[in-house]
Amino acid sequence: MTRIAIVGAGLIGRSWAVVFARAGMDVAAWDPEPATRSALEGEIAAMLREAGTPDADAIAARVTPATTMEAALDGADLVQESGPERIDLKRDLFARLDAAAAPETILASSSSALVPSLFSDGLAGAARCLVAHPVNPPHLVPVVELCPSPVTSSETMDRAEAIYRDAGQVPVRLSREIDGFVLNRLQAALLAEALRLVSEGVVSVEGLDDTVRHGLGRRWAFMGPMETIVLNAPGGAADYMLRYGPPMGKLAADAAGAEAFSAEAAALVAAAFPALADPPAIRARQAWRDGELAALDTHLRTRSTGD
Repeated sequence: MTRIAIVGAGLIGRSWAVVFARAGMDVAAWDPEPATRSALEGEIAAMLREAGTPDADAIAARVTPATTMEAALDGADLVQESGPERIDLKRDLFARLDAAAAPETILASSSSALVPSLFSDGLAGAARCLVAHPVNPPHLVPVVELCPSPVTSSETMDRAEAIYRDAGQVPVRLSREIDGFVLNRLQAALLAEALRLVSEGVVSVEGLDDTVRHGLGRRWAFMGPMETIVLNAPGGAADYMLRYGPPMGKLAADAAGAEAFSAEAAALVAAAFPALADPPAIRARQAWRDGELAALDTHLRTRSTGD
C-alpha cells in the first residue's frame, strides 16, 4: 500500500492528508506545533464531512499524527511538504528531509511561488525533489502541477504522476521550471486585466465577477481555453486564428500589467464586499465556497466526459 508523509499540517497539509487518505493510502502527518498534531484527526474528519464524504471518521483514522518528522518519513513513498513560503525555511527543511528519508522516497513541495531548484540545489537527493503545486483546497480542486528542477529525474516525475493520479488528482506535468508555474501565470494575466477594467470604471466589481462566473467560468468548469477555441469556429483552431487572431492579438498587446495590482484597486474590490470585512466573515464564506466546490467536484467526477 502507498504510504504518504505530510510535513506541515496546516490548511494545505490537512487538505492533502484528506486527498491521500480518501484514496485508501496510509498517511503519517507531522507538524512542529503539538496543538496542530493533536487536532489533526478531528479537523480531517470535519473536512471530509463538510465535503459530503461517506465514512468520514474511518477515512480520518487512516491519518496518523507523528510526534517527529523522522517518524512520519518512515516507509514513505512520497513526502508532501506544505510549510511556509520562505526560501530559508524550505532549504533547511529539504536538507533535513533529504538526510532522513529513504533514498527512494519522493520529496514534493506544495510551494506556489518557489521553483524546486531554489531549495534542492546541492542536495545529494536533488534528483528526487520537485514541486507539486496544488490549488487551494486540493481535496476539492484536483489539479496538481508537477514542476521539476533541471536535475529532477524522469523516474521521479513518472512515479509522482502515478501516485497523484492514483489519489484521484489530475497531475499536469511541466517540462521545466517557470515562475508561477502554469496556473498562477494564467491567473495573474486574467486578474490584472480584471483589476484594470474595474479601476478604470469600465465595469463594476459585481459585473466583472458575473462575467467570469456566468460566462468564462461556465465553460472553463468542464473544458479549457484550447478546446474552447477549437469549438468556437467551424473549421477548428486554424479557422479560429484566421477569424479572431488579429482582434484578439490586438487586445492581448494592450493587456494590463503589474500596475493593475494597486491599493486603489484593492479598495474598490473591498468596498464591493462589505459583508466580508473581517476574518470570521471571510472564514464563513470560505466554508460556503468549499461546499460549492465539493458539489461541483462530485458532479464533474460522476458525469460523462464525452470522450
